[in-house]
Amino acid sequence: MTDDPRTSRRSQAWFGAQGRSGMVYRSWMRSQGFGHEVFDGRPVIGIATSASELAPCNAHLTRVAEAVKRGVWQAGGFPLQFPTMATGETLMRPTAMLYRNLMAMEVEELIRANPLDGVVLLSGCDKTTPAMLMGAASVDLPAVMVTGGPMLNGKYRGQDVGSGTHVWKFEEDLKTGRMTEEECFFAEGCMARSNGHCMTMGTASTMACLAEALGMQLPGSAAWPAVDSRRMETAQAAGQRIVGMVEEELRPSRILTREAFENAVRVNAAIGGSTNAVIHLLALAGRVGVELSLRDFDDLARAVPTLVNLMPSGKYLMEDFCYAGGLPAVLAELLSGDLLHGNQITVTGRTIAENTGGTENTGDIERVDSDVITRLDAPFQPAGTGIAVLRGNLCPDGAVIKQSAASPHLLTHRGPARVFDSPEAYHEVADDPDLDIDENTVVVIRNAGPKGYPGMPEVSNVPLPAKLLKAGVKDMVRVCDGRMSGTGYGTVVLHVAPEAAVGGPLALVHDGDPVVLDVPNRTLRLDVDDAELTRRRQAWRAPAERHAGGYAWLYTQNVEQADRGADFGFLRGNRGHEVPRDSH
Repeated sequence: MTDDPRTSRRSQAWFGAQGRSGMVYRSWMRSQGFGHEVFDGRPVIGIATSASELAPCNAHLTRVAEAVKRGVWQAGGFPLQFPTMATGETLMRPTAMLYRNLMAMEVEELIRANPLDGVVLLSGCDKTTPAMLMGAASVDLPAVMVTGGPMLNGKYRGQDVGSGTHVWKFEEDLKTGRMTEEECFFAEGCMARSNGHCMTMGTASTMACLAEALGMQLPGSAAWPAVDSRRMETAQAAGQRIVGMVEEELRPSRILTREAFENAVRVNAAIGGSTNAVIHLLALAGRVGVELSLRDFDDLARAVPTLVNLMPSGKYLMEDFCYAGGLPAVLAELLSGDLLHGNQITVTGRTIAENTGGTENTGDIERVDSDVITRLDAPFQPAGTGIAVLRGNLCPDGAVIKQSAASPHLLTHRGPARVFDSPEAYHEVADDPDLDIDENTVVVIRNAGPKGYPGMPEVSNVPLPAKLLKAGVKDMVRVCDGRMSGTGYGTVVLHVAPEAAVGGPLALVHDGDPVVLDVPNRTLRLDVDDAELTRRRQAWRAPAERHAGGYAWLYTQNVEQADRGADFGFLRGNRGHEVPRDSH
């Protein structure tokens, strides 16, 4: 008998096997030039990379993987890189969100089916980070996230330009004649000028920060630019650390606790993070059996001010955030106000408080006071200005609005509805000078939810009608069962649940119906009497099924509503990492 952990590692069910099975597993691996010594029971570390030229934000991850490999070898592990799909929002139609659950399934099954003892997850664009975390959580082998880092700040005519955020601004300038087509074409080349994901506090940056806040990413690593040498240092350190995590049996189930999710919700409020974080955190919590509800995002965030002055809520970008101290500076400030669970364990094996208190794991990140990361006693925006969760007869299961990116004068508003049955229907008439819409109108976009579109695309912040933009109108209330890019802004009510396609109240709205938005009191309602709504419901008919097969059919048949994270019900929970039956 021996207490040597090498003989009991999960990977030894493959590489330590006797007879024909072991010969098959080892000999085919040796065809790649690996020597026999790598099968001696050392930790086998998978490096899951979503690198793809079809996902520009992830295209550089092959180089990041090489840095991870160095770290794994240095720590005495055996690194094996494998590809996953890449859900890049910039190119995929109808939306990358349609494929988040598919990617999570793929990541889960690849980890479980292969001889891995731990895994490093390489992500970039916004859906890849939650998808990888969801898949890894369902297997529950030691895992550490390495996000690919934001792009360098965009630069155009002496001003900082934010990816995504300035897409909407430039479009408005183009429609109102403040920019020419030639100027716009030149500006788009100034917006995304290096490898990396969006450098605004969009969903990609938000989820990178929240992976760190959850304890699944090394301290300080969310903010280093993709092309900064310290991004590669971070990746190498993650490769070293995952070997230690295997030896310590530090699994996601120990890290992703209720307290970790509470920390993430509060951090999202402090950084002015994306509304999409709500969807992703709800789905991830479902994978680890943590009770997390839509209401938690309001209750937990009310006491948290917005500390980070980044686009789309503010004026700076992720490069500035990094140099101002990055997420450790935010965590330190929240800890000083007793707004986080400081004893929550992380991938370092230490707590959030220990990581943030100047330990060796913090690295050389300098904590700098500036206009970028403000203090609790003088915040960028006061407490209660984060994501608000609304209820009412128009959204009985909830809806969300990002207050920090909205217009304060519209947070309490009553106006007539102008209803569009799809985003495309709105875009067809948005530039019509005779469109019957004014600044008081509430634009209602429906059939953009998880089942209805399908996939819940980022279409809710439709641009204002051209005639209103030319008249100087900057914002108006929009209500939708879809999502909004984390880089977007405006007074937009999102994630209305239940969605119209399954008979939610949004399906019953008629043109001219009074819509009442009251964010301070957290309500969204249709000012139509119950008897009339009952009559409309009886007349409503569900839209015909558009998909008879394939993944889109699987998705529409199984996707849950936004208030449940839009995951598949059959993927909830932890299915473990039991070794599959040997077929050799």
